Amino acid sequence: MVAPVPNLHILILAAGASTRMLGRDKLLELVDGTTLLRKTATAALATGCPVWVTLPPDRPDRSAALAGLPVRLIMVSDAQTGLSASIRAGLAVIPPDAAVLMLLADLPEIDAADLATMAAAQRAHPGDILRATSALGQPGHPVVFPPWSRADLANLAGDEGARALLHSHRATIRTIALPGAHATTDLDTPQDWAEWRARTGR
Repeated sequence: MVAPVPNLHILILAAGASTRMLGRDKLLELVDGTTLLRKTATAALATGCPVWVTLPPDRPDRSAALAGLPVRLIMVSDAQTGLSASIRAGLAVIPPDAAVLMLLADLPEIDAADLATMAAAQRAHPGDILRATSALGQPGHPVVFPPWSRADLANLAGDEGARALLHSHRATIRTIALPGAHATTDLDTPQDWAEWRARTGR
Protein backbone atom coordinates (compact mmCIF):
# COMPACT_ATOMS: atom_id res chain seq x y z
CA MET A 1 0.00 0.00 0.00
CA VAL A 2 1.30 3.44 -0.92
CA ALA A 3 1.26 6.40 1.45
CA PRO A 4 -2.17 8.08 1.42
CA VAL A 5 -2.61 11.36 -0.41
CA PRO A 6 -3.55 14.13 2.03
CA ASN A 7 -7.21 15.08 1.87
CA LEU A 8 -8.14 12.92 -1.10
CA HIS A 9 -11.21 10.71 -0.83
CA ILE A 10 -12.34 8.16 -3.42
CA LEU A 11 -16.03 7.96 -4.29
CA ILE A 12 -17.06 4.83 -6.19
CA LEU A 13 -20.36 5.41 -7.97
CA ALA A 14 -22.14 2.05 -7.84
CA ALA A 15 -25.83 2.87 -7.57
CA GLY A 16 -26.76 2.44 -11.23
CA ALA A 17 -29.47 0.05 -12.36
CA SER A 18 -27.59 -1.99 -15.04
CA THR A 19 -30.67 -1.58 -17.23
CA ARG A 20 -28.93 -2.75 -20.41
CA MET A 21 -27.67 -6.03 -18.91
CA LEU A 22 -30.88 -8.03 -19.56
CA GLY A 23 -31.40 -8.92 -15.91
CA ARG A 24 -27.73 -9.38 -15.00
CA ASP A 25 -25.85 -6.98 -12.74
CA LYS A 26 -22.67 -5.81 -14.44
CA LEU A 27 -21.08 -4.87 -11.12
CA LEU A 28 -21.31 -8.53 -10.07
CA GLU A 29 -19.67 -9.85 -13.26
CA LEU A 30 -16.47 -11.74 -12.48
CA VAL A 31 -13.17 -10.12 -13.46
CA ASP A 32 -9.91 -11.81 -12.52
CA GLY A 33 -11.79 -14.17 -10.22
CA THR A 34 -13.75 -11.62 -8.23
CA THR A 35 -16.76 -9.39 -8.77
CA LEU A 36 -16.10 -6.17 -10.65
CA LEU A 37 -17.37 -4.10 -7.70
CA ARG A 38 -15.07 -5.79 -5.20
CA LYS A 39 -12.12 -5.56 -7.61
CA THR A 40 -12.74 -1.82 -8.00
CA ALA A 41 -13.05 -1.23 -4.27
CA THR A 42 -9.89 -3.23 -3.54
CA ALA A 43 -7.93 -1.19 -6.08
CA ALA A 44 -9.21 2.02 -4.49
CA LEU A 45 -8.25 0.89 -1.00
CA ALA A 46 -4.70 0.21 -2.19
CA THR A 47 -4.18 3.98 -2.52
CA GLY A 48 -4.51 4.39 1.25
CA CYS A 49 -7.26 6.96 0.74
CA PRO A 50 -10.68 6.77 2.40
CA VAL A 51 -13.07 4.94 0.07
CA TRP A 52 -16.81 5.53 -0.16
CA VAL A 53 -19.24 3.50 -2.27
CA THR A 54 -22.72 4.64 -3.28
CA LEU A 55 -25.27 1.84 -3.55
CA PRO A 56 -28.99 1.58 -4.32
CA PRO A 57 -31.21 0.21 -1.54
CA ASP A 58 -32.62 -2.57 -3.73
CA ARG A 59 -29.33 -4.35 -4.60
CA PRO A 60 -28.25 -6.24 -1.46
CA ASP A 61 -25.89 -8.43 -3.51
CA ARG A 62 -23.72 -5.40 -4.15
CA SER A 63 -23.36 -4.75 -0.44
CA ALA A 64 -22.56 -8.44 0.05
CA ALA A 65 -19.85 -8.24 -2.62
CA LEU A 66 -18.05 -5.66 -0.46
CA ALA A 67 -18.25 -7.65 2.79
CA GLY A 68 -15.11 -7.41 4.88
CA LEU A 69 -13.62 -4.48 3.01
CA PRO A 70 -13.03 -1.24 4.98
CA VAL A 71 -15.12 0.88 2.65
CA ARG A 72 -17.88 3.22 3.74
CA LEU A 73 -21.27 2.51 2.18
CA ILE A 74 -23.71 5.25 1.19
CA MET A 75 -27.26 4.17 0.41
CA VAL A 76 -28.80 6.41 -2.25
CA SER A 77 -32.56 6.40 -1.79
CA ASP A 78 -33.20 8.31 -5.03
CA ALA A 79 -30.65 6.46 -7.15
CA GLN A 80 -33.24 5.96 -9.88
CA THR A 81 -33.13 9.70 -10.66
CA GLY A 82 -29.66 9.43 -12.13
CA LEU A 83 -25.94 9.57 -11.51
CA SER A 84 -26.11 13.02 -9.96
CA ALA A 85 -28.02 11.56 -7.00
CA SER A 86 -25.01 9.39 -6.16
CA ILE A 87 -22.65 12.33 -6.50
CA ARG A 88 -24.75 14.49 -4.20
CA ALA A 89 -25.08 11.69 -1.65
CA GLY A 90 -21.34 11.19 -1.60
CA LEU A 91 -20.54 14.88 -1.26
CA ALA A 92 -22.97 15.14 1.65
CA VAL A 93 -20.78 12.87 3.80
CA ILE A 94 -17.24 13.43 2.48
CA PRO A 95 -15.48 16.29 4.34
CA PRO A 96 -16.12 19.56 2.49
CA ASP A 97 -12.44 20.50 2.23
CA ALA A 98 -11.46 17.19 0.59
CA ALA A 99 -10.64 16.57 -3.03
CA VAL A 100 -12.75 13.76 -4.48
CA LEU A 101 -11.67 11.12 -6.98
CA MET A 102 -14.88 9.99 -8.66
CA LEU A 103 -14.70 6.49 -10.03
CA LEU A 104 -17.41 4.76 -12.03
CA ALA A 105 -17.79 1.21 -10.76
CA ASP A 106 -18.12 -0.37 -14.21
CA LEU A 107 -14.61 0.13 -15.60
CA PRO A 108 -13.09 -3.38 -15.60
CA GLU A 109 -9.59 -2.38 -16.70
CA ILE A 110 -8.96 0.25 -13.99
CA ASP A 111 -6.45 -1.11 -11.48
CA ALA A 112 -4.57 -0.06 -8.38
CA ALA A 113 -1.67 1.35 -10.40
CA ASP A 114 -4.05 3.60 -12.35
CA LEU A 115 -5.55 4.99 -9.16
CA ALA A 116 -2.08 5.49 -7.69
CA THR A 117 -1.22 7.50 -10.81
CA MET A 118 -4.28 9.70 -10.31
CA ALA A 119 -3.51 10.13 -6.61
CA ALA A 120 0.08 11.15 -7.37
CA ALA A 121 -1.17 13.68 -9.92
CA GLN A 122 -3.51 15.13 -7.31
CA ARG A 123 -0.59 15.56 -4.95
CA ALA A 124 1.36 17.39 -7.66
CA HIS A 125 -1.54 19.51 -8.94
CA PRO A 126 -4.03 19.93 -6.07
CA GLY A 127 -5.88 22.86 -7.65
CA ASP A 128 -6.66 21.26 -10.99
CA ILE A 129 -9.45 19.01 -12.19
CA LEU A 130 -7.66 15.83 -13.27
CA ARG A 131 -9.25 13.65 -15.93
CA ALA A 132 -7.95 10.25 -16.92
CA THR A 133 -7.60 9.50 -20.62
CA SER A 134 -6.71 6.50 -22.71
CA ALA A 135 -3.12 6.18 -23.86
CA LEU A 136 -4.25 7.88 -27.10
CA GLY A 137 -5.83 10.81 -25.27
CA GLN A 138 -9.53 9.88 -25.34
CA PRO A 139 -11.20 11.40 -22.23
CA GLY A 140 -12.46 8.88 -19.70
CA HIS A 141 -12.54 8.12 -15.98
CA PRO A 142 -11.76 8.52 -13.14
CA VAL A 143 -11.82 12.26 -12.52
CA VAL A 144 -10.38 14.09 -9.52
CA PHE A 145 -12.28 17.19 -8.40
CA PRO A 146 -10.52 19.72 -6.13
CA PRO A 147 -12.37 21.29 -3.20
CA TRP A 148 -13.20 24.49 -5.10
CA SER A 149 -15.45 22.50 -7.47
CA ARG A 150 -17.55 20.95 -4.74
CA ALA A 151 -20.30 23.60 -4.84
CA ASP A 152 -20.87 23.03 -8.56
CA LEU A 153 -20.91 19.27 -8.07
CA ALA A 154 -23.53 19.56 -5.33
CA ASN A 155 -25.88 21.31 -7.77
CA LEU A 156 -25.79 18.61 -10.45
CA ALA A 157 -29.06 17.04 -11.59
CA GLY A 158 -30.14 14.19 -13.84
CA ASP A 159 -28.13 11.30 -15.24
CA GLU A 160 -25.25 13.06 -16.99
CA GLY A 161 -22.99 13.13 -13.96
CA ALA A 162 -20.40 15.89 -14.06
CA ARG A 163 -20.34 16.29 -17.86
CA ALA A 164 -21.64 19.87 -17.80
CA LEU A 165 -19.22 20.85 -15.06
CA LEU A 166 -16.29 19.37 -16.98
CA HIS A 167 -17.35 21.36 -20.03
CA SER A 168 -17.71 24.65 -18.17
CA HIS A 169 -14.34 24.23 -16.44
CA ARG A 170 -12.49 22.69 -19.37
CA ALA A 171 -9.75 25.33 -19.13
CA THR A 172 -8.77 24.02 -15.69
CA ILE A 173 -8.66 20.32 -16.64
CA ARG A 174 -5.32 18.53 -16.64
CA THR A 175 -5.41 15.19 -18.47
CA ILE A 176 -3.65 12.12 -17.10
CA ALA A 177 -2.98 9.32 -19.59
CA LEU A 178 -3.51 5.78 -18.29
CA PRO A 179 -2.32 2.64 -20.08
CA GLY A 180 -4.20 1.33 -23.09
CA ALA A 181 -7.95 1.83 -22.82
CA HIS A 182 -8.11 1.49 -19.02
CA ALA A 183 -9.86 4.85 -18.67
CA THR A 184 -12.39 4.28 -21.43
CA THR A 185 -13.40 0.59 -21.37
CA ASP A 186 -17.01 0.70 -20.15
CA LEU A 187 -19.07 -2.48 -20.55
CA ASP A 188 -22.83 -1.93 -20.48
CA THR A 189 -24.36 -4.95 -22.23
CA PRO A 190 -23.88 -8.74 -22.23
CA GLN A 191 -22.47 -8.42 -25.76
CA ASP A 192 -19.93 -5.83 -24.55
CA TRP A 193 -18.82 -8.24 -21.85
CA ALA A 194 -18.59 -11.21 -24.21
CA GLU A 195 -16.54 -9.25 -26.74
CA TRP A 196 -14.21 -7.88 -24.05
CA ARG A 197 -13.64 -11.33 -22.55
CA ALA A 198 -12.93 -12.78 -25.98
CA ARG A 199 -10.44 -9.99 -26.68
CA THR A 200 -8.67 -9.99 -23.31
CA GLY A 201 -9.07 -13.56 -22.07
CA ARG A 202 -10.31 -12.26 -18.71
